[in-house]
Amino acid sequence: MGYLAPQTLTDALSALSRNAGARIVAGGTDFFPSLGEGLAPETIVDITRVAELRGITATESGWRIGAAARWSDVIRADLPPCFDALKAASREVGSVQIQNAGTVAGNLCNASPAADGVPPLLALGASVEIAGPGGAMRRMPLGDFLLGVRKTALGPGEILAAVHVPAQPEGSRSAFRKLGSRRYMVISIVMVAANLWVVGGRIAGARVAVGAASPVAQRLPELEAALLGLPVGAGGPFTSAQHLTGLSPIADVRGSAEYRAEAVVQLCDRAIRGALTQGLHHG
Repeated sequence: MGYLAPQTLTDALSALSRNAGARIVAGGTDFFPSLGEGLAPETIVDITRVAELRGITATESGWRIGAAARWSDVIRADLPPCFDALKAASREVGSVQIQNAGTVAGNLCNASPAADGVPPLLALGASVEIAGPGGAMRRMPLGDFLLGVRKTALGPGEILAAVHVPAQPEGSRSAFRKLGSRRYMVISIVMVAANLWVVGGRIAGARVAVGAASPVAQRLPELEAALLGLPVGAGGPFTSAQHLTGLSPIADVRGSAEYRAEAVVQLCDRAIRGALTQGLHHG
């Protein structure tokens, strides 16, 4: 198996174009287990040394999370309260060793329905930046990038270069809640991220996203609309089955479809209350 470690994005794209069937690797925490008993690719392209793909930086329009940014980078970054859900999800991604190796972009490209990083990024309205052959660049909403189980919109020779988070409304606060079969290092049965902002003591806007309850994580527009105008002190319940029409929970070894549907209702309420409480803490 050939191993290439380019130091620029141009060289990484060139390596992909020169080596048919080459695969991109960053942290490798999902890549190698996913091979199972299958054959490894002839060439892997390690992008962790590409300086352009590192770091988490503020931009004129929000924030940029480089493709090689690790979960531990997210945890340590000085970010506003709207990122609290993403930071909480980062701490749920495997062990500390996994957090020090695994990357945010790798979690997206792996396209698992249970990817912990996806709901918080959806709740932030994130988009992805894709680099292609010849230096072509394109952007798309994260929700359009994820096409299904293990399927993304990446084309041949393309690299997910960065995740972009737009500037959030003033006072945005967020929370992440995850249900697993045990407390630590577990694949999610269901997880929810809520991002809320408040004006005049009432909820002025909301984004709520659910993972592991459909082939790809999804936002809940019916619930988001129902939250508008509610007072910060509302005790709930905020969520009912009528808010979950876009979900299609599956049954597997971790839980039945019915159990997941019931769990989503409870976790949405906990995430919403958590986001409102976070606002009080940060205020």
